[in-house]
Amino acid sequence: MSYQQLHQHFLKISHFNHLSAICDWDQAAMMPAGGNDARSAAMAELSVLIHQLTTAPQLAEWIAVAETETLTADEKVSLAALKRRWRQANLLPEELVLAQSLANSTCEHAWREQRKNNDWDGFKPNLAKVVELAREEARVRAADSGLSRYDAMLELYEPDMNCAKLDALFGEVKTWLPEFIQRADANQANKNLLTPTGPFSIAQQKDLGLAAMELLGFDFEHGRLDVSNHPFCGGVPSDVRITTRYDESDFMKALLGVIHETGHARYEQNLPLAWAGLPVGEARSTGIHESQSLFFEMQLARSPEFTQLLAPLAQRLLDRAQDPAFTVDNLYAFNTRIKRGYIRVDADELTYPAHVILRYEIERALIEGEIEVDDIPALWNEKMQAYLGLSTEGNYRDGCMQDIHWALGLFGYFPSYTLGAIYAAQEFAAATRAIEQLPAKIAAGELGELFQWLHDNIWSKASLLSTDELMIAATGEPLNARYFKAHLERRYFSVK
Repeated sequence: MSYQQLHQHFLKISHFNHLSAICDWDQAAMMPAGGNDARSAAMAELSVLIHQLTTAPQLAEWIAVAETETLTADEKVSLAALKRRWRQANLLPEELVLAQSLANSTCEHAWREQRKNNDWDGFKPNLAKVVELAREEARVRAADSGLSRYDAMLELYEPDMNCAKLDALFGEVKTWLPEFIQRADANQANKNLLTPTGPFSIAQQKDLGLAAMELLGFDFEHGRLDVSNHPFCGGVPSDVRITTRYDESDFMKALLGVIHETGHARYEQNLPLAWAGLPVGEARSTGIHESQSLFFEMQLARSPEFTQLLAPLAQRLLDRAQDPAFTVDNLYAFNTRIKRGYIRVDADELTYPAHVILRYEIERALIEGEIEVDDIPALWNEKMQAYLGLSTEGNYRDGCMQDIHWALGLFGYFPSYTLGAIYAAQEFAAATRAIEQLPAKIAAGELGELFQWLHDNIWSKASLLSTDELMIAATGEPLNARYFKAHLERRYFSVK
């Protein structure tokens, strides 16, 4: 059967993708700096090999024949996903794939030091090359799909989403977000808050992170925790690699980073084995993936109930049993404090959407050719002042150079972060309706039913359903921002 030939062919591709993912992790977490040139060349060759396999001439015939075969309903969905992956890969010429791999790897590796040194002038030519190639990719994809250039890139990460929907959704959020930030600022102005003070040793922080991962059900037989410049979840479902970064003066950065990445990892570790290695067996979208990390970090870990579990762990493993800053009430207040800051990954959940909307608006204009790389710092500063009242003039390290995404050519990715927060709020609301006495069970450390709900409604579905179908089946309706707004109102403005 041609479908079975396709199945086996894409399993072979998945093996090379497995190697690529582990090499990416090693490059970020373990590889010495001197190995970058050789590694970049090897990764470029591997990307070309994967591209060649995904565009192999016989696939067109196999797909055509498979479409006439008698398949199960799930196999039909799988075939559509295989065809979509094949079609997307065939759009890009091999020389563009190779050029992008080299340019992105070079830019990302240089970014590590250039960001530390606030070296925009050094970073700019590397980024300009990445943007040039991303625009070419967008042009090719747009010509095939009939979408705008940015929509064609967005589709790679968030199928069924487009700028019109994003503009409406983000536009709605922007109508109430500034007022919420101001109200939260005012509410916390007169509250006594004790800041946990370091130093907190990296060894202690790692032990705390591992304990949190265990509490959250991470499978250590199929994953591990390491350190990188930028926290991420990588690898493959059978070997998930998550990373964090440590600050001896602030243990919460690493801890919440670990919890965030553990949400990603639990999704990966629970994708259906029956579809492993096939596109249909992958996460539905980056927004749904991000909903899992934010479900863990924002909906669960920052809740007052989960703080009752977290505070004793922190007291014991950081040796702060007598420290008043480590009481449940104080840690909850500390983890839900509002602070307008420069760094997206350190932002609270209320100011975070402003960081994402800013990036979306800039990268959309960049890919559409409405602005150039030279325009980014000034535009970034303008939007930061408008949305958060902060200036980044001359501060590239904490401004437009802070993220790794553009260096890696990931244009169309940023909207997924706030989409994920909106999905997560809607999912948690549905889980709360479905699980009797959920808050009390969380406080007691009885998390099994919650994880089972996620498994049954999100994790096990992989890409067998469209995003709307997935959300309707899990929550009863498509994406609706009112759950996100209601969550923020409860957390920040309800009488405690």
